[in-house]
Amino acid sequence: MPFAQLVIGPPGSGKSTFCNGMHQFMSAIGRKCSVVNLDPANDHTSCPCALDVRDLVKLEEIMEDDQLGPNGAVLYALEELEHNWEWLEQGLKGLGEDYVLFDCPGQVELFTHHTSLRNIFFRIQKLGYRLVALHLTDSYILTLPSLYISTLLLSLRSMLQMDLPHLNVLTKIDNLSLYSPLPFNLDFYTEVQDLSYLLPQMAQESSVMGNSKFEGLNRAIVELIEDFGLVSFETLAVEDKRSMMNLLQAIDRAGGYAFGGAEGANDTVWQVAIREGMSSMTAQDVQERWIDRKEEFDEMERKALEEEAKANETRTQADNAGDDDDDDLDDFEEIARQVPSSGVKVVRKN
Repeated sequence: MPFAQLVIGPPGSGKSTFCNGMHQFMSAIGRKCSVVNLDPANDHTSCPCALDVRDLVKLEEIMEDDQLGPNGAVLYALEELEHNWEWLEQGLKGLGEDYVLFDCPGQVELFTHHTSLRNIFFRIQKLGYRLVALHLTDSYILTLPSLYISTLLLSLRSMLQMDLPHLNVLTKIDNLSLYSPLPFNLDFYTEVQDLSYLLPQMAQESSVMGNSKFEGLNRAIVELIEDFGLVSFETLAVEDKRSMMNLLQAIDRAGGYAFGGAEGANDTVWQVAIREGMSSMTAQDVQERWIDRKEEFDEMERKALEEEAKANETRTQADNAGDDDDDDLDDFEEIARQVPSSGVKVVRKN
């Protein structure tokens, strides 16, 4: 039974970068992985794609032929893909048991109320795929309470629309230290704790938010999100190995890969470590690494990389020296073979 990630999220959230990083990470740990591009506007993918929707339909051609804008053309393209399902079905069958990453378009209509993408996902599921939807969001939204509340609404609507195992991910978490300090600890945002504490923050954000007529609306939105109690966030710094491993553990638990992947008994040590959760990170760990002590940890990692490079250089020099000694022995043996026999046989007597 193959597994797959459905990577959704608004534009600029890092979907293609994530697919590229996850593809490299899975290849490094020995998990066979393929990327499928479902974004008809993405003509410069950052990693090799096993399937590309642009082989079926191109955004610029739809815009020219049907006189549509970019957003309308993307919706039309996904409807076209839904009507030509056989093309995608045959392509996926050719991937065998590969773990698949679906890089999806960024138009929020596609995963909030438009049905084509949802129908495509359900058809993929009927092929036997175990799917996990990943909703990516730039962690910048934590810096403004109104953005954070809006993202919670968007994430909640996406979860209800997709109706699949679902994880919300705050990307670019390593950039949080570049912004103004957060009024609360990171776990307040990732665990979506008591949102009523954000209401005064929203009133201070702008004069419009501070207007009394918005107070009741803001409170109703906060209570709606809390009543559902569905939304929480994972974090990701895509270039950090430990952060990527921690997210992959959460994905594997959500999709069932943690209970036995397609590779079975041939799992590598890396795969076993990820499955057993040997490198999990809490929100407090993430805050310490990327917010409170980022510069200190960056320096520690830099020194560790320098020491590793020196050790590798020393090991390489030692191996080269050993090769030189072996070459000398080979030369002596070659010389000995080339010396002609004198015909005299020496017999030693005791």
